[in-house]
Formats: sequence, structure tokens, C-alpha cells
Amino acid sequence: MRDKPRILIVTPEITYLPEGMGNLAQRMNAKAGGLADVSASLVAALYDLGADVHVALPNYRRMFHMDVFNLVSQELRLYHQKLSNERIHLAEDRIFYYRDQVYSSYVGENPRIALAFQREVINNIIPRVRPDLIHCNDWMTGLIPAMARRMGIPCLFTLHNIHTEKVRLSTIEDIGIDAAEFWGGLYFEGPPANYETTRTHNRVDLLTSGLFGSHYINTVSPSFLDEIVAGYHGFIPPQVRQEIQSKQEAGCAVGILNAPDPSFDPQGDTHLARNYGPDSFAAGKAANKRAFQERLGLELRPDAPIIFWPSRLDPVQKGPHLLTEILFSVISDYEEMGLQVAIVANGDFQRHFHDIARFHDLGGRVAVHDFSEPLSRLGYAASDFMVMPSSFEPCGLPQMIAPIYGSLPIVHFTGGLRDTISHLDPAKDTGNGFSFEVFDSGGLRWAIDEALAFWKKPAEVRQGQIGRIMREATHRFNHAECARQYFDIYEKMLKRPLLTGVIPS
Repeated sequence: MRDKPRILIVTPEITYLPEGMGNLAQRMNAKAGGLADVSASLVAALYDLGADVHVALPNYRRMFHMDVFNLVSQELRLYHQKLSNERIHLAEDRIFYYRDQVYSSYVGENPRIALAFQREVINNIIPRVRPDLIHCNDWMTGLIPAMARRMGIPCLFTLHNIHTEKVRLSTIEDIGIDAAEFWGGLYFEGPPANYETTRTHNRVDLLTSGLFGSHYINTVSPSFLDEIVAGYHGFIPPQVRQEIQSKQEAGCAVGILNAPDPSFDPQGDTHLARNYGPDSFAAGKAANKRAFQERLGLELRPDAPIIFWPSRLDPVQKGPHLLTEILFSVISDYEEMGLQVAIVANGDFQRHFHDIARFHDLGGRVAVHDFSEPLSRLGYAASDFMVMPSSFEPCGLPQMIAPIYGSLPIVHFTGGLRDTISHLDPAKDTGNGFSFEVFDSGGLRWAIDEALAFWKKPAEVRQGQIGRIMREATHRFNHAECARQYFDIYEKMLKRPLLTGVIPS
């Protein structure tokens, strides 16, 4: 038995890895969403704490900026020999090499990418790493838990989103995965009969298979787990809810909040016009507000509150339509205050904000800009409020990033937003934002009114609360805390400690 259990984290996305994990660690950047940030930060936290952590991910050569044409065969052999002695394990297949994004918009290509990735993990990486525990993430790793169960390896499956794909068992085997060994641990569209019939006529649900086959599961917020089990969200497939409910009833399901990347820190963020902390935020935010207003063409008013929208403009989940319904009335009602609304986000829904701003001549009060990381970070530092009226939210990160920068969140009371934001009560020195329960434009308007009522309070009251909120957010929303919770699950599954020492607090 090893001194320390070996953990293999299998993820299709990553943003960076610790330098000590391998020569190519800092090149590993393949991101489609929050999974990439969470995977990177969890691995970094585990590595920093001294865990024997390994990572399996696709070899996205183009995204990793590897010049394949300069790697002759001998160099490639040396490269792979070197890599095998490290902690980063790349799945090899041409389907990954020339991609410039993680997921494809072509019909049928994403399942092929997922199957190629899992084939390499199952056939090559797991036998080489010989992990004591496997941690899988989302539908692109959904076959691995059943295989791990067949091999007697404990497996944790993290549900970041609800998307799934369905493929036939024959397709899985044709790509090179010997699923006959573990097909009984997969979840099919219909009840499986004998192997031959199931192989060709009954599709495998990849996400539900991950939930079904794993020993333990977690969602990325406690409230979203409870909402799924309680049947709050009609879009959750019944089989997904059923498997999560079964795991929860067995004591094998938990919600663990993600946390922002440590680089989200106004004291060291290189994208800001001026750095600041909880004790110097007034001058710091003023300088960043001016820079942000200049970049977006907003009126240069240091006394004007800014409401900032940083999330993708997705009307199915993120609720941008709620803001468009009240945008003109909010701007008009708070004209004397000079209220400004800044949207730094991508999505077709941009055009609605543009149309409203043009029709009502709100150019200096409303700004819409494509997402860019530097501008978004400046937006957190410049803004007074961050708005995120999601209809549902598995976790969410903007509502945790914003208070670190002294921008108070305005959110819908659901999922991860419910777990992280409580309504501000200056008299009691509690709360860190403004939340509304009824998902409609009236609910959002009420929360905005609450936020701007706070803005009207005396400067000493506002500054005292914002400083408190910044300090609390920095202490609460960090990956050390997130990693400790994953440590607890790993140790529970392994029935032994990961480390010989104590995890630092």
C-alpha cells in the first residue's frame, strides 16, 4: 500500500496546472466554462497540500500551443516518456489535436470526442497511473465510473451541468472501449435485456451512467442538489433526478460550492487601473470606475452607481430578459442619481440591450461590450453592484467574485446563488448582497431598488459594510476551503487519510 493514496482527476477542461506537476503545466489551457477553472484550482489546491494528485485530459495540441510539426518521432517518444513520469496524462487522438475549442457545434462530434477521451483514459491512462480513487467530471467522463466499479476503484462523479449525450453500446465498442466488461453498470434509455439486444438497440445515457455507476456524487452547490431531489426544476430529466435522489438517500451525495480562482484579488489583479483591498477600496474603486467608464463610453461621473452584468447572455438560464423588461424604467427612475448599466458578455441577446439603448438614447448610461477577461475584471472593480438573475444556477462564480472586489451582488434566490448571497441588513451587520425570490422582472426591480436604497445611505455606512463584505468574501470563497471538502469525501471513500499531516486551515 502506498504511503499516500493516488487520486486521478479526469476532466475535459482545464485552465492551468501547478508548475511542479510537469514541464507543460502552464500551457494547459482549454476552457469552455466554469469546469475548467474549478478543475484547475482544485488540482492546484490538492497539489499544494501535498496530495498525490494526477490529471487526465485530452491533448488539445493547438490550444496548448504545441508545434507538432517540429516534434519528430524521436522527440515525441522522449516527450511521452518524460510525461509518463509526471502527473499530467494526456489522452492522444487526432480528434483533439487541431481543435480550437473544447466542444463542437457540429452534430455528433461531441460524443465522438468524449468516447475517444474515455477510451484513452480507460485503456492507457488508468493502467499506467494505477489510481486508488478516480474523480470524474460531467457527461464526457460518464463511462468511467462503471469501469472503475468493475475494477474495484472508488469513483467520485461531479455534476457541473445537466447536459448529456446518448450513444449506442456498439458505437462505444467500435471506438475501442471493451464495454462488455462493465456494460451492466451503465444506464440505458430503456431497461437492458440481454447483451446482444442492448448493444444495438438501447442507447447509453452518458451523464446518468456517471451518476449511476459512481460510488459517490456531488453537485457544485448544496441547494442545487436539494432542488433537484425536490423536483424544483422541470428541465432535469427524470432519470437524472432519480439517480441523484438514490445517491442522496444512500448518504453518497453532497453539494460542494466551487470557488473563484485565486487570481481574482483586487490587491494583485494586473488588469485593474489601481489595486486596492478592504481598507483602501474607496479610492481604488473610484480610479477603476473612471477607467471603466472611459473604456465603455459611459458618462464620466464618479458619483454614479454602476450595475455590472458579467454572465453570458443566455435567456434560458441567466435571465437577461428580466433586465431588458425594466432597463428603461430603472434608468429613468434613477436619472438624478446617474445610474449606469454595463454589460460585458457574449450572446445573441446583446441586440435587445443595443436596441433599447439606441431607441431611448441611453448611450452614456448603458454600455454593451463583448466579453473580455481584462474588461470583465475591471468591471468587477469599477462597479457598485453585480446583477445575476438566473432562473437556476448549479453554482455560479460571478456572485462570489463580485463581493471580493466590493461589488454587491443582486441575484435570484436559487441554487448556488442561494448558498452564497444573503440579503444585506446594515443595521445587523449581516448579509452580502440583495436577493429576490419571485423569478420575474418585478422581483428583479425590487432587488435593484433595495440595492440603490443602500447606495443612498451615508458614506460611512456604505463603506463599513463594503469593507466587511470584502473581508468575509476573501475568507469564505477560496479553493482551500473547497479542497478541504473534497478531501473529506476522498477520505470517506478511501477509508484512510490522504495525508500524514493535518490539512492547513
